[in-house]
Amino acid sequence: MSTKRALTDRESALPALAEAFREHGFEGATLASLSKATGLGKGSLYNFFPRGKEEMMEAVLENIDGWFADAIFSPLESVSDPAAAVTAMFDDVTAYFRSGRRVCVVGCLGLNSSGEAFAVKVKDYFARWISALAHCLEVAKVPPAMSVDLAEQAVSGIQGAIVLARALGDDASFQRIVHRLRSILLDAIVRYG
Repeated sequence: MSTKRALTDRESALPALAEAFREHGFEGATLASLSKATGLGKGSLYNFFPRGKEEMMEAVLENIDGWFADAIFSPLESVSDPAAAVTAMFDDVTAYFRSGRRVCVVGCLGLNSSGEAFAVKVKDYFARWISALAHCLEVAKVPPAMSVDLAEQAVSGIQGAIVLARALGDDASFQRIVHRLRSILLDAIVRYG
């Protein structure tokens, strides 16, 4: 029987907190469930996050934003090969969401009233993703209005595919939807590029 190693700093607690928020949502995540997920006592959690659960979620969102900025947004914003950037985006997003098995914490916040406290972060996350992807498509000579439409379709499609795969218990649906979205974007790049 393996025992969970207690985390010893704020940064190392973030992945476990993110998974707890994915599993229970912001409102449903209790201090007990957050403590269990991290292996930290409530006192240690408050030591690392003096403002409690809200500060924990803020730190998780910052961590997610950092990953997406490095892996998804920046490559799309500084693109030299749009087709390669779009392909990498879909590959990285598929791996990040583990082919639809991993809920999007940011998306969940956007769906419920607890998200109001984090509304600016949620809005900025989605707006930057759409903007970065639209920019990438524009670099490929896709007309600006069409680039925005395609970017919105792709981002909303990825988020919807996560929800659908979880609801149906069918990871293959995530793969099919993501594959179709990738094809739509790559076809546009070829058509206009």
